[in-house]
Amino acid sequence: MDFANTFIDWLRPDWFLNLAVVSDDYNRGRYVAGLWMTIKLSVVSIFLSLIVGVLGAAVQGAPSRTLRVAVGIFVAFFRNTPPLVQLYFFYFAIGTVLRITGDNGLPQPLISNFGWAIISLSLFAGALNVEIFRAGVEAVPRSTVEAAEALGYTRLQIYTDIVLPLAIRVSLPALGTNLVNLVKTTTLAYAIAVPELLYVSAQIWSEDLNVREMMNVLLVSYVGLVAILVWVLHRWEKALRIPGYGE
Repeated sequence: MDFANTFIDWLRPDWFLNLAVVSDDYNRGRYVAGLWMTIKLSVVSIFLSLIVGVLGAAVQGAPSRTLRVAVGIFVAFFRNTPPLVQLYFFYFAIGTVLRITGDNGLPQPLISNFGWAIISLSLFAGALNVEIFRAGVEAVPRSTVEAAEALGYTRLQIYTDIVLPLAIRVSLPALGTNLVNLVKTTTLAYAIAVPELLYVSAQIWSEDLNVREMMNVLLVSYVGLVAILVWVLHRWEKALRIPGYGE
């Protein structure tokens, strides 16, 4: 780290670069904490959005018309409204109602700003995942389902053991695009003061007046995060590939 600090000190006067986020322990700690917050937001939101997508796609194939209409309304709401408006709706409209009385006798929010960010981002991406998985389910040949029915599989077994695994293979390219967009959408949590990458970067550049440098560091950080996710999705797609199916 001494070598890094010396290198940064050399860059500052000669290259007019203010990389305090690297040379200053306090700023570096804040930035790492913001990076970790973004990773947590991304991982939890991806996991929950996948659950929402799988369950929603299953319900869309249910015999009950009421359930199918409910899922359709859910998808239409989250797909046709801006994610930032959804985040504000949860945090300000619902969050101000869901309060509990704290130890000091004052009302406290039942769900933190981090929690509302998770809920909003998961439902937004989950609604898109419902449509992605639905398209994958519809791509499974009807003859495959009829063969499973002839073997005595129940409706749930057919969905979990046969239809869903095949649908995931077909859906992976579109699913990967949606999950990458979800990671980039985590920057909206800045609007409700969740200390993720963009939030801490704005704090650092407002104090050290190094907007140019912080924007480049921020860009490189997101390129790295998305690259890791794309690599994982590519490995997942390769592991699930069946020759001649879904190509």
